[in-house]
Amino acid sequence: MAADIRELIEKAVDALKKNPDLVKSFQSDPVKAIEKLLGVDLPDEAIQAVIKGVKAKLDADKVGDALGKLSGLFGK
Repeated sequence: MAADIRELIEKAVDALKKNPDLVKSFQSDPVKAIEKLLGVDLPDEAIQAVIKGVKAKLDADKVGDALGKLSGLFGK
């Protein structure tokens, strides 16, 4: 099940990065947004795991982008 959740997280993150409207929907109602995005009705514990994973992945990507921009300031 963990591998399945990981795949769902990756699929959701990829879709969210491509569509700002989905991000807004995810921010306002993450359960509904993820279930609509993935086209599945997951058990509560699974959907919560996916939501946590998506949030963590999106936050990590934002931090990575910020660090990349900062390193550009000091690299010259």
